[in-house]
Amino acid sequence: MEIYLVGGAVRDQLLGYPVKDRDYVVVGATVDDMLQQGYSQVGKDFPVFLHPQTKAEYALARTERKLGVGYKGFEVYATPDVSLVDDLRRRDLTINAMAQNEDGLVDPYGGMRDLQAKVLRHVSVHFKEDPLRILRLARFAARYAHLGFTVASETMSFMAEMVESGELSTLTAERVWQEVSRSLAEPSPEVFFNVLRQCGALAAILPEIDALFGVPQPEKHHPEIDTGLHTMMVLQQAVLLTDSPEVRFAALTHDLGKALTPAESWPSHHGHEKKGLTALKTLAARVRLPNDFTELAAKVMEFHGHAHRALELKAVTLLKVLESIGAFRQTSKLDDFLLACEADSKGRLGYETREYPQAEWLRDVYRVANNVSAKEFVEQGLKGKQIGEAISRERLRLIQALKDQRA
Repeated sequence: MEIYLVGGAVRDQLLGYPVKDRDYVVVGATVDDMLQQGYSQVGKDFPVFLHPQTKAEYALARTERKLGVGYKGFEVYATPDVSLVDDLRRRDLTINAMAQNEDGLVDPYGGMRDLQAKVLRHVSVHFKEDPLRILRLARFAARYAHLGFTVASETMSFMAEMVESGELSTLTAERVWQEVSRSLAEPSPEVFFNVLRQCGALAAILPEIDALFGVPQPEKHHPEIDTGLHTMMVLQQAVLLTDSPEVRFAALTHDLGKALTPAESWPSHHGHEKKGLTALKTLAARVRLPNDFTELAAKVMEFHGHAHRALELKAVTLLKVLESIGAFRQTSKLDDFLLACEADSKGRLGYETREYPQAEWLRDVYRVANNVSAKEFVEQGLKGKQIGEAISRERLRLIQALKDQRA
């Protein structure tokens, strides 16, 4: 029985990254061998075991064969005669198909070569057996883009063929959203969407995002012109501002309505803020978007224009915006909203380092308006709806006073 460290742990170790999870492959053993040595088996579909002390995962070397048309899943072979090379061949990328033990590195598919060349390349035709690997590769591209990694041309072509054949239609909403949400946490999430677009996968899984590319905007306000390019720039700015995946997603989707503008109206996009809510609803239903993502994205989509014009807005409109985004219920809602709006403002060619004073002004307005308490109106004898109306009137008075002071 031989044991090897495999996959991401080997890759990250060679890259100089901290190793979080360690996975092992066991060659030449049976299920009974593992159980006799104190390992506990997890799951029924794959021969995976937990170490009795460390609880690290140890899997028997295996090969897999995708079941035929009309069937889901894989047929797994995990017999003692399955070699390490056989096991590594079923993995997705060459940089993930390396193993290591006390004797050194085992690299039958050129993972070290590609690691040094900074190339993401599929190991074999087995890559096509799970279309989720397209999204997974795009996520790796987003993770390592800052190191200079790119996708091998033959791998990009292979993924395009998979997309063309309709492979992505077999993916569940949960698997798609899991990869999309994980990509938002990577250092360069815009690369995830760009890679998917290059192979045609973006149109298959997120057509609302794909449709933004090629849609022009007024050059006066958007020197980059293309809405898709602007969206990627906004996402880049969101990464610089926050780690929040919800804010990054709101930045990604804030302009969905611009794809719904009739071509004869280009480059103007009047009313795109509310038009986009329909597209967001469709996207949310398809990928089963969590409610907190949907809520923030909708608020940013509908009111980001108001935020950009905050310095000129009337007191009544400022109050409406704060109420609509839920700022008085939870301060973090305002913070997240403003981060996404700032990312939108800076996500334009030549605007990347400009200040966004609208954010601090809206925070000042909020602080003044939030000081109003229901207590004083209850003590005046007001009840029910009267209390809410009195609170709004007082908030409006304080906001107007702040505007007058600022003027």
